[in-house]
Amino acid sequence: MTADLQPLDTAACLDLLQNIPVGRIAWAETDGTVTVLPVNFLLDGDALVFATAAGAKLDAIRNGRPLTFEADDFEPALRTAWSVLVTGRPELITDPAEIERLRALALAPWIRSTKAYIVRLTPHKITGRRIPLHAGGVTTERIDTSDETG
Repeated sequence: MTADLQPLDTAACLDLLQNIPVGRIAWAETDGTVTVLPVNFLLDGDALVFATAAGAKLDAIRNGRPLTFEADDFEPALRTAWSVLVTGRPELITDPAEIERLRALALAPWIRSTKAYIVRLTPHKITGRRIPLHAGGVTTERIDTSDETG
């Protein structure tokens, strides 16, 4: 890693994920095609949980594809950013009591659709990095309000 990139430990990565509502799930198909789709999620311990409907994501999970989850945030004016990657094997949650518990934690899709399946991604590996604040990235102007009329 270059001097401008700071590695993040697992605890820092999980802490950052607590404060962001959307990330991206990615997987590779047998032909090498990679699909990346946004998901809103929550953390349950160190596991990521998200809801999904029938479709490509659910097919990948049912086919046992490993998933990679990525989330990030940035502040262009301050030239700072972070990124977290979580890799692991997903599992469909089928226990009704567990589904109810997770939905009670505010797991709800942003769009109005039936997302009947709840998925837990238990991490095999969590990595992250941060671009630290760079001094001099912001310009400020002083506005003299004494010249205003009105």
